[in-house]
Amino acid sequence: MVIRTEHNTHSIHLSEFDAVCLETQTAYLSAYLLSELAKNKISLIIPDERHNPVGQLLPLFGAYNIFQRSNEQLQWSEPSKKRVWQQIIMHKINNQADVLLDCGHTNPANQLYELARTVKSGDTTNREAVAANIYFRALFGSHFSRDDGSPINGMLNYGYAILLSILNRELAAKGLLLQCGIYHRGPANPFNLSCDFMEPFRPVIDRIIVEGEFSELTREVKYNLIDMPNLEFEYKNGIYKLRSIIHMYISECINALNKTIPVSDISSFNAMP
Repeated sequence: MVIRTEHNTHSIHLSEFDAVCLETQTAYLSAYLLSELAKNKISLIIPDERHNPVGQLLPLFGAYNIFQRSNEQLQWSEPSKKRVWQQIIMHKINNQADVLLDCGHTNPANQLYELARTVKSGDTTNREAVAANIYFRALFGSHFSRDDGSPINGMLNYGYAILLSILNRELAAKGLLLQCGIYHRGPANPFNLSCDFMEPFRPVIDRIIVEGEFSELTREVKYNLIDMPNLEFEYKNGIYKLRSIIHMYISECINALNKTIPVSDISSFNAMP
């Protein structure tokens, strides 16, 4: 890939990329580059006028066995989906608790650990929402709301959009139908499945923002969030980059949905390095 600016020209081999995230709407890309990005399964993230992610280019053909994968996906049973969702939410709440504990919020962290132990199949008692209410208020203040237009929400939304794009790329490469989720079923959401599997990884974004003591969505914050897939964490008795952990975690969830492993064998992910 050749990048030309007013003053410089740079060449970077496509093998060095998992994704390309545009920062401006004034960039021009050739059709040849778009084709090569798709061939190499490199996603392209497109910004809006506020420089926030608004779209994504994914390869049309994600896997050689796409028919088999999509057929298996459509046969996932409701009980299996509910049990896998239970594990996902347990892992998410535990990771939220770990972030709170690391920030010194011991009491709300303990509340979340207890909530994680009470998640039922399909999260029928909505422990996820209860945990979120405790978590965000402890992390960002008692008056914080995820529905307002605060700078904190701007940073969170940017980070979650980058995370979602990583999940989209991973699931598309596996030949899965992104619109068919195991819990999320928004009729206008083309990424329901990605929204399902990204849940345990959201606290990584939260931790980056809190630890960096960022107050607004600057270029520095964006660079930190875009570099998030390269962060290293403990997982399954090893140290891996987040992009590799996402790959392995999704694979275990899919294996559980296909009933090739027990749901209890889905390894938990620790959001703290």
